[in-house]
Amino acid sequence: MSFSSKRLKILHFLGLRRSMIGLLSMVIFVGLGERLAERFLPIYLIALGGGSFSVGILNGLDNLLSALYSYPGGYLADQLGTKQALALFNLLAMSGFLIVVLVPHWWAVIGASFLFLSWSAVSLPATMKLISEVLPQNKRTMGVSLHSLVRRIPMALGPVIGGIMIGLWGETTGVRVAFAVALLFAGVALVLQQKLIQENQSAIERPEKNPLVVFRLMSPALKNLLISDILVRFCEQIPYAFAVVWAMKVIEHPVSAFQFGILTTIEMAVAMLIYIPVAWLADRGGKKIFVVITFCFFTIFPLVLYHARSFWPLAGAFVIRGLKEFGEPTRKSLILDLAPDDKKAAMFGLYYLIRDVIVSIAAFGGAFLWMVSPALNFYVAFACGAAGTIWFAVKGKDLKRSIL
Repeated sequence: MSFSSKRLKILHFLGLRRSMIGLLSMVIFVGLGERLAERFLPIYLIALGGGSFSVGILNGLDNLLSALYSYPGGYLADQLGTKQALALFNLLAMSGFLIVVLVPHWWAVIGASFLFLSWSAVSLPATMKLISEVLPQNKRTMGVSLHSLVRRIPMALGPVIGGIMIGLWGETTGVRVAFAVALLFAGVALVLQQKLIQENQSAIERPEKNPLVVFRLMSPALKNLLISDILVRFCEQIPYAFAVVWAMKVIEHPVSAFQFGILTTIEMAVAMLIYIPVAWLADRGGKKIFVVITFCFFTIFPLVLYHARSFWPLAGAFVIRGLKEFGEPTRKSLILDLAPDDKKAAMFGLYYLIRDVIVSIAAFGGAFLWMVSPALNFYVAFACGAAGTIWFAVKGKDLKRSIL
């Protein structure tokens, strides 16, 4: 077999086409910019005088805005097409980055978050729609997995580079420098996105403005997945913003910003190693077992984190955190498969709208639980994860059995 034939076979196996390459390039550059500073924003807010409550506000807004922007993101993807919608979303994120660079106050960060937190939220329905347009059904889990894998490259590298910047310039100037670099990377992403992504004009759908109309099209199988996902995301988001505070400020042997970046790299490396093999298996069989396994990893992470009091136990906890990505692409692929063919972006956006509005309560509440005690925060998170995992194990439907 010639080199050219082998290359084509690999590209086919991975589902790599021109538009996918454009999408993945965008994910790398915008994601790297985001991750340079995002994981350190709780430390930055505290350094600017915002206190623990501002950390809770930011984490709650992250979930709430993800929810509120998800359905408009799907609507705009249907109305404008994925290419133009993604360009608009990039410009919003760039505006937020610029505000953080120019205004070093904690309230400015909270205000700018309405813009820079928007990119991931509003772009996800358009991204998933593009994958469903470009790839056939038997390659969608691979496409979603490849997207998730590539997202983890900036997630792994960004915090390490951001930690170095904080080490060099401090907790305030270092974060602002990181956001300046993020602005530059987002501009590069915008150019690559517009050059490589090919718009499928026939896939531009008639958008539905009323989410209640779309909700009536949601199947019972998708509703059960949504219920379990909400409970599991309570488990994730209750302690999410405080993981960095726990590791760098609370435990007996706290880690440095650089070491926390290494922990994040460990998490992302583990996730990246499992994406492709799991995608290959999930595209060939039932998907329920992969979702159940990933929910189990979500559930046990808060317990392991609570008992990790130095770098190496924390490293073990972040290995588990990486393993929680085991079935995440499979879950997203399952949403696409269970969504109506003419409403995939809208249904995906509605799913995240419902999920994240409810989960934002957990993110806001996590700050109050933390102020009572870290133990309460972590154990309540574990209980929510256990409930969600059990619900899906009992009520969830295997894709093969539910639609074939």
